[in-house]
Amino acid sequence: MDRKFLYLSFDDVNRVNLTMKEVIAAVEAGFTEMGHGRAEMPPKNAIHPGAGGDNYIHGMPCYIPAMKSAGVKWVAGYPGNLQKGLPYNTGLLALNDVEDGVVYALMDCRWITTKRTGAASAISAKYLARPESSTIAVIACGVQGHSNLEAMSEAFKLQKVRAYDPLPAQAEKLVAYARSLGLEAEATEGAEKAVRGADIVVSSGPIFKQPYDAVREGWMEEGAFASLVDFDSSWSRAALAQADKWTTDNIGQYRHYQDLGYFQNCPEIYGELGEIVVGQKKGRETAQERTFAANLGLALDDMAVAPLIYAKAKEMGVGVWLPL
Repeated sequence: MDRKFLYLSFDDVNRVNLTMKEVIAAVEAGFTEMGHGRAEMPPKNAIHPGAGGDNYIHGMPCYIPAMKSAGVKWVAGYPGNLQKGLPYNTGLLALNDVEDGVVYALMDCRWITTKRTGAASAISAKYLARPESSTIAVIACGVQGHSNLEAMSEAFKLQKVRAYDPLPAQAEKLVAYARSLGLEAEATEGAEKAVRGADIVVSSGPIFKQPYDAVREGWMEEGAFASLVDFDSSWSRAALAQADKWTTDNIGQYRHYQDLGYFQNCPEIYGELGEIVVGQKKGRETAQERTFAANLGLALDDMAVAPLIYAKAKEMGVGVWLPL
């Protein structure tokens, strides 16, 4: 078979460098397709190598006909990688030709995982946070803390950032990044000082099956919105019980995670993000509601963005063509 595919390394994908605005628009278009039932996406397949069960390797396929996008992401998340000098997430994403199924692109998935996760948070916030939201708290200030802040600053006129991380140096890095965006920023001594008074709260640490209660009851203000990038890992059950609307990006996948032991004793799901985007379910309805997005990270997000990376890389002459 005389066919080639384009291989894009981590550096190649970074060189392509889609804007966060482009990523948000693509991911929201994907959720529009899902909301109308026009995407095919089974729950993630997972294995959990190593001790403790917090390591994972996921197989994530999706097909979005309107975008002519089909493929799979093979991504690992290892909480202990930070101590090894390795990124938490590593993996590859493959795109298939929708006409004949042949792979035409293979790319490192770290950039796309980082950016589309922040984008999904911002899309949830668009419909569930108060439009005038200006203060954001970021709990855990690593890669996803930065991505979520970037996306939220694209979607809202943010003014203040409060950063908390068990590693103070991580919080200071986020503060420096926030200031580079022209925002007022401070690192706090604890999670409570970050969360109280914030309009938007993002918890973005590693995902653990056993929650550790970094955010507690009564800290999140009436009318605030929270994006739980780390699932329910850092929230007490009493804090979650204060939710007026508890949403997720995909109910089927959420139930699958519950079967695996995550999201135990959490509020009942109000609706999926796709339903909210297309108006099948209402977003924020009052200024007092506490709203939550427990987004899981979907293959849909990846497959909405990956074709854009491929097209721009091809145009720029980035990457290496390899024979199949």
